[in-house]
Formats: sequence, structure tokens, C-alpha cells
Amino acid sequence: MIELLYDPAVWASFATLTIMEIVLGIDNIVFISVVVNRLPEHQAERARKLGLLLALVFRIVLLLFLTWIIGLKAELFQAFGHSFSWRDIILIAGGAFLLYKATSEIHEELEGETEEEAAQRISTASFAKIIGQIIVIDLVFSVDSIVTAIGMAEHVEVMIAAVIVAVIVMFVASGTISGFIRRHPTTKMLALAFLLLIGVSLVADGLGFHVPRGYIYAAMGFSVLVEFINIMAGRKRAKNKQP
Repeated sequence: MIELLYDPAVWASFATLTIMEIVLGIDNIVFISVVVNRLPEHQAERARKLGLLLALVFRIVLLLFLTWIIGLKAELFQAFGHSFSWRDIILIAGGAFLLYKATSEIHEELEGETEEEAAQRISTASFAKIIGQIIVIDLVFSVDSIVTAIGMAEHVEVMIAAVIVAVIVMFVASGTISGFIRRHPTTKMLALAFLLLIGVSLVADGLGFHVPRGYIYAAMGFSVLVEFINIMAGRKRAKNKQP
């Protein structure tokens, strides 16, 4: 174990894997930031931390069962000229869940609600139900993340270290993102659009149509930049209107 610290190749694989895990963790952060905002503020913070802790636990546990994870890529059956594995089924199910969740949230946003209805929605949002949803999507993203990581590093210790660092970064960033969405409700629609995009990409990946994640994250980054400029412009207009 100690000799790994003196191997430049190990450090290179660790850095590459950490960056990749952070990028893949963006999906996790967006989902958790959206769903915890359905809870009262004091519960939302607890749900966010618990959700990220579960993400870390799932990733480490899956890394300790690499043989089983590799087996998830083995062919299970064929249909419509495509061979399906357990990984494909998990990605399709997870993507479908994201599509359902994002669509239902967008429907509620477009329908609109009074302050009383909003208060009722928050009060009826079960902490256990939200955590359950986070667990489902954590599992999906964890499987996708670990399967992608296999082959980028030879040592499980390096993979675990990279995952821990990535989740720490996710933990720090998620608080800022969740708070930003809570303070700026218009950004929630943008986050939901991201979830729709991610859901479609997961389903497509499971069906054998791989969509490079770089394209998705580039589109997300550009949209965030435009929304940030829009928010800053709105603040400036509001400031100029003040007497």
C-alpha cells in the first residue's frame, strides 16, 4: 500500500479518476438539490447530507464487490438486435425514474400553486419518501460511476480514495447549489430540464445509444451561465428601480 504513494502512474490515475467522479457526481447533486427543496429547510439540510453520505457508502461498497460489478456488464438477454445486461436494465430503470420525477415536478411548477398549497405540499413531503427517492437514484448513479471507473485504475484503494475526494467535493458544492435553487425558484426549472436530459441519456445508454457526457455537461454549463447572467441583470434592474 505504501509503495503506491511513490508511483507517478498511481497519482495520475487517481487525479483522472477523481475528476471523472466529480463530473459524474453533478447528476447526483442536481437531483438531490431538487428533491430536498420539497422538505422544510431544517429537514432539507439533513436529507442532503444523508443523501450524499449514502452516495459515498454505495460507491465504496460497490468497489469492494468489483467482480460482481463486472458481472453486471455480462449479457443477460437479447431483444431488438441488442444484448441487454443488468447494467443496461438499471440504467433504463433509473433514467425512466428521472424522467417521471422531472416531468411530475415540471407539471406542478407549470400548474402553479397558492401559498397555502405550497405549504401543504412541503408539510406532506415525507422525509422517508424523499430519502427513498435519493437512495434509488444514488444506486443508479453509483453503478454507472463505478462501471465507468473500472479500467481507469488498477488498485481498489486508489478508486476508493478518488471516490471519497469526489464525494467531499460534492458535499461542499451541493449546499451551495441547493441553497441557490431555494433562493432562486426560476433555476429549479433549469435543474429539472437537466434531470430530463440526464434521464434521456441514461435510457439511451441502456438501449445501446451512448451519448457522450461531455456534450450534456457542456450544454448544462452554458445554460447555467445564461441563467446566472439573467439573474445578475434582474438584480441590476431591481436596484435601478429603487428610489
